[in-house]
Amino acid sequence: MTAEWAPDSRVVSAGRPPRTPDAPLNTPIVPASSFHAEGPLEYAREGSPTVASLEDLLADLEGGTAVAFASGMAAVNAALEVVPAGGVVAAPTHSYTGTAWRLRELHELGRVSLRHYQADDTEALIQAVEGAALLWIESPTNPMMEVTDIRAGVAAARSTGALVLVDNTFATPLRQRPLDLGADIALHSVTKFIGGHSDLLMGALVARDTELAEYLRTRRVLLGAAPGALEAYLAVRGARTLALRLDRSEATAGALAERLAAHPSVERVHYPGLATDPGHALAASQCSGFGSMMSIVVRGGAQAAEAAEAADRVCRSVELWTYATSLGGVESLIERRRRWPGEAGDVPEGLLRLSVGIENADDLWLDLNRALLA
Repeated sequence: MTAEWAPDSRVVSAGRPPRTPDAPLNTPIVPASSFHAEGPLEYAREGSPTVASLEDLLADLEGGTAVAFASGMAAVNAALEVVPAGGVVAAPTHSYTGTAWRLRELHELGRVSLRHYQADDTEALIQAVEGAALLWIESPTNPMMEVTDIRAGVAAARSTGALVLVDNTFATPLRQRPLDLGADIALHSVTKFIGGHSDLLMGALVARDTELAEYLRTRRVLLGAAPGALEAYLAVRGARTLALRLDRSEATAGALAERLAAHPSVERVHYPGLATDPGHALAASQCSGFGSMMSIVVRGGAQAAEAAEAADRVCRSVELWTYATSLGGVESLIERRRRWPGEAGDVPEGLLRLSVGIENADDLWLDLNRALLA
């Protein structure tokens, strides 16, 4: 893909078949487990034409070599394979529950040594990465929306020889490019914004170094984490509208955040797009936009149970918003994150994570305002 094209053009054009007469515009779904011998594939665990189209698209957007996986957690587990036995992983105190759970499990098994740092505390990050094999960054964090200084993290990791991985699921490659900021690996839950329609499970790793990418591809083969052709096809089709979906949902998220910050039933809004947010300036310096994810803390009483009940009532009262987990789809989703046993203990009981979709902004506000006031 020609480097001069803007990202919103590249996301439409990259990953397509060669332009030959009568060739399809899109790589077809190739539902095959085996391929004729003596070619580069031979077996679908190694890859397939449909999966390759998604990998080409993600590689173009992130600026590296992409490897697709059957789920985001499959990608997480493959990435952790770069850590030698007993090696240190420096990871944020707040992150996706599946990632945090797996890291704790591996730590308890002695497979890795886990060292936490506060995501928005650069000095804590620098201390945590000393002697580490892998620096794990999630920015913004899930669900607290903290912003990490990726450049500072990369500089600290380089001085100690650690690899740097950035979970870029929330920001997407249209808003943040970790490899350009010096990271070694960008991770995506393709299920979320890239797929964009809540109809598939996939993950991906994009590596700066081709040798590292091939190592990760081997992990995919040996872990049995190959994605399906149908899912890859849906992910590519969904990605074609990513720029439009993200522009729309991000604009709505910004407007909602401003209104929610002044709402009598809301104690706090976590959204880097707010000028008052602690991560605003840093996010503006390393991102081209603030995305469409946010969290709010509902006022619900001093006791944890009261706060949880108040937040749960909001989730049960909405009509246009959907009370469900996951994020990044065309529909707006809301949920209380502490309902999950694996969530960090210091996440407020009354915190609601909001994934803003593409519905009418005024309708979303009307629905959410009613639920909050109720």
